[in-house]
Amino acid sequence: MKFSSQEEYGLRLLLRIGKSDSERGMTIPELSEQEKLSEANVGKILRVLRLAGFVESSRGQTGGYKLSRPANEILVGDVLTSLGGKLYESSFCDLHAGVENICTNSIDCSLRSLWKTIQTMLDGLLSKITLQDLLGSEQQVEILVTNLSEELDK
Repeated sequence: MKFSSQEEYGLRLLLRIGKSDSERGMTIPELSEQEKLSEANVGKILRVLRLAGFVESSRGQTGGYKLSRPANEILVGDVLTSLGGKLYESSFCDLHAGVENICTNSIDCSLRSLWKTIQTMLDGLLSKITLQDLLGSEQQVEILVTNLSEELDK
């Protein structure tokens, strides 16, 4: 299981914007420089984030990108879904049927049960973590995630 670079960079850009105290927001060149990403890649990811409603942009000399709503209202799960989709969706089996139209295991599939369970666990955790939570230190986030994981295990 892997997260894409778009998901990683998208979250990093949102965090960088969320940490900014600039009234005008942050420009693509500023974000590119601070995150050490190409301007083209930053622009592409910001477009996805803007269309998904996580950032807003303004043009001109005083323009830039800002969060479209407070960081505590932006769920990490929603951001990851907008940037790369879910690990498992109901169409997964149709997309991985092999050379046939229908997967040979479509009637009784133990893998489907595994993927659905993992997705449910991920959704449960990621629906409780906000961008605001990730603005804390690594230690704070680790404590939060550990506590949330324990809650979900109950």
